[in-house]
Amino acid sequence: MWDDYLARQPAPSRSSTDAPAAWHFCDNETDANECAQLVLTGKKRATSPSLWSFESSDEALPQIGDLNIVTDWNGKAVCIIRTIKVHILPLNEITETHASVEGEGDGSLDWWYKAHWDYYHHELQGTGYAPQPDMPVVFQEFECIFPASAA
Repeated sequence: MWDDYLARQPAPSRSSTDAPAAWHFCDNETDANECAQLVLTGKKRATSPSLWSFESSDEALPQIGDLNIVTDWNGKAVCIIRTIKVHILPLNEITETHASVEGEGDGSLDWWYKAHWDYYHHELQGTGYAPQPDMPVVFQEFECIFPASAA
């Protein structure tokens, strides 16, 4: 997929031919594959891991302009996204708007909170952290930029 993306870019924009990080959403196959498809349809335009997961794995935070390859659970490339906004905010300050932009479930804050509370328990397992109502969340908004037929 990365090579196809590069082949469609104007020559001056090809500053790097190194493929960006590839990853899947969620901690299970069903949700990972569903979220990847939601990105393709334009419904899912954000993700929200905990800041503590980044810190415990010594992973760099997303930055505006970052490209990532979204895969399905099995590692097959589904699309390429570009980060357009990054906000770090307490979990208990996530709003209905945030939940809607994330695009999962029924789009409600109630659904979002229940699903993510369970997810954060899995995400933080073995890190020395436990989910807290005011824990910092990295709310990363993105746009799907490839394939061109997406969204």
